[in-house]
Amino acid sequence: MTSTASPLAGTSVLVVEDEYMIADDLVRELRGVGARVVGPAASLPQAMTLIADLPSPDVAILDINLRETLVYPLIDRLLAADVRVLITSGYDEAMIPERYRALPRCEKPASTECLREAAERLLGGAG
Repeated sequence: MTSTASPLAGTSVLVVEDEYMIADDLVRELRGVGARVVGPAASLPQAMTLIADLPSPDVAILDINLRETLVYPLIDRLLAADVRVLITSGYDEAMIPERYRALPRCEKPASTECLREAAERLLGGAG
């Protein structure tokens, strides 16, 4: 990270990821630049509960497949609330429904730094 403050500083970022090590590393990366992390959630029901109980996050970083459950209902709710969404997936673009293909996406495996930088770009910041 450069000496310039991250656009994520002071923002809330929802993290939805079912792989513990990835989620833990991403949470540390985001907190390191001053983001307030919501989650991480490891399942669709857990993520839906988080967004129902808290104010809408500024940004969401979502693994598209959580233990064989696709997060499309969560994406729909977040987009309806004007939340900026970044999806992560090992899926080829052709496997993602057309209505979600325009969303920014990081292909797995992606480093936590790459995910953070993509989230910053969503806020019109670095990179």
